[in-house]
Amino acid sequence: MTKPLVEALNLRPLPHPPVWIMRQAGRYLPEYRAIRKKHSFQEVVATPELAAEVTIQPIRRFGMDGAVIFADIMTPLEAMGVELTFDPGPKLAPLTLAEVAALPPLEPRRVAHVAETIRLVSKEIPDTTAVIGFAGAPVTLLAYLLEGGGSKDFMAMRAVLRSDPDLATRALEGLARSMNTYLRVQAEAGADVVQLFDTWAGLLDRNSFAASALPAASTALADVGCPTIYFAPGAGHTLDLQEGIGSTGIGIDWRTSLQEAFALFPDRAIQGNLDPAVLQTDHEAIRGQVKRMLRELGGRPGHIVNLGHGIDRRTRPENVAALVEAVRS
Repeated sequence: MTKPLVEALNLRPLPHPPVWIMRQAGRYLPEYRAIRKKHSFQEVVATPELAAEVTIQPIRRFGMDGAVIFADIMTPLEAMGVELTFDPGPKLAPLTLAEVAALPPLEPRRVAHVAETIRLVSKEIPDTTAVIGFAGAPVTLLAYLLEGGGSKDFMAMRAVLRSDPDLATRALEGLARSMNTYLRVQAEAGADVVQLFDTWAGLLDRNSFAASALPAASTALADVGCPTIYFAPGAGHTLDLQEGIGSTGIGIDWRTSLQEAFALFPDRAIQGNLDPAVLQTDHEAIRGQVKRMLRELGGRPGHIVNLGHGIDRRTRPENVAALVEAVRS
């Protein structure tokens, strides 16, 4: 049986575009909050039965075309020996660039719980629903490792790319090889699609993106064994450069138009580009924004409906249902 998400990535015509939402398994759902009352975030990720249940919750409720595995972009780093807590975002003791470059390569057995989650999810969801694996892109992981957590500007990452480019390249290459291993583990376990999140690549200028983010992302996505999506929110100024990453599809945020993206990538699928704020409105406004997006699409195959970033935790579930219904009607 065909899976619309995979069909779209292969540029095949469909009655309507497939739809899924980044962070669709999460805090806006009461059933997720019920699980989190009993279990920590890391406990849920590390327990395949719990992670599978959380992954399936939005499929059960909304019938999304993709089930994105419940984990975090830092999950493989934990398996590489990085000590982390989540409150709610990742917290760690900042590493030096040399310490990042010296991290051991990821051993597949240390992420066996993620592979088992994928196998469990694959057994439970409809045959038409694609399983989506993911990883963080090397530049984004480097940003967190050097900073020790979240930041508005990630100055440390931007500084080392200029102050010590050779060591930064070695650090990024090591992270890229480990993320490639991680994505291969997910594909071998049954992921139909994998996405590389480059959340902070948009902070880079074009030269730094081309020299650092692009080759590292390309290595991370190379020959993983299934279709791939690259997504760097806030990086519209580098969109034309993203051709060099070699992903099957390109994700865009609400600041980049579908027409612009399809003009740049006539042979690639495009994912996006609804503003997450649309889901803070009402059903009429949601339907209007979906109509606008689909008019801009003009019937072109190869489009995947998604937000231009993750869903906000304050989103009402009925608004997500309205979005899915609008796409399919």
